[in-house]
Amino acid sequence: MSNPLLLVVEDDQNLAKLLEYNLNRAGYRCHLSGTGEDGFAELSKKSFDLVLLDVMLPGMDGFELCRKIRQHQRYKDIPIIMVTAKGEEIDRILGFELGIDDYVVKPFSPRELTLRIRAILKRDHRQSGKMEELLKAGSLEVDLTRHIVTLEGKELVVTLMEFKLLVALLKRKGEAQSRERLLSDVWDIDKSINTRTIDTHITRIREKLGETGRMITTVRGLGYKFEEKEGDDHAA
Repeated sequence: MSNPLLLVVEDDQNLAKLLEYNLNRAGYRCHLSGTGEDGFAELSKKSFDLVLLDVMLPGMDGFELCRKIRQHQRYKDIPIIMVTAKGEEIDRILGFELGIDDYVVKPFSPRELTLRIRAILKRDHRQSGKMEELLKAGSLEVDLTRHIVTLEGKELVVTLMEFKLLVALLKRKGEAQSRERLLSDVWDIDKSINTRTIDTHITRIREKLGETGRMITTVRGLGYKFEEKEGDDHAA
């Protein structure tokens, strides 16, 4: 099996070369792109295992590139790590809401970055081996194999983070879950981002689910619970 292939989107050539050198030493193959447009074009040419993405890019910035990746049917599940000097909380929140898997602030140690990449790739591999079930609640179905959410037979457009959050809620249906637990399950982190980000995603999911969104109930002072009640799937 060949070593994982990483797409590094970084306009600072010196930093890009340094990243490539250290990642090659750690056993990864790299392709370097200096712009968001070039990086997105490369996704159609090779099968990448992970994207390392700078925020401050000429033309299409990292946030917009992340958005395009997550909205594309073919690329939407590729893990993304943002590597950037923009470390303010609002930037981290925006990145996670767009669907990144991790956020590394410059300056960083090459070893830390390598460990984060390794952890995400291992987690992604473990999860891919489990994608053999169909989660259901009333007329809502979440197909883990095809990564599709349907409601009354119609496919819904959801972000990667919304999909993961729905899976976490449905797998523990009827169980109250704290924001911290959901944050850890969905983003695999326990810090660096405010737990209230969960509230934003829950609001969006409820809107997309319409009447079925009432199954996601708020547990005051704790978090949320997915509670399937008789008649919910035929709510007026």
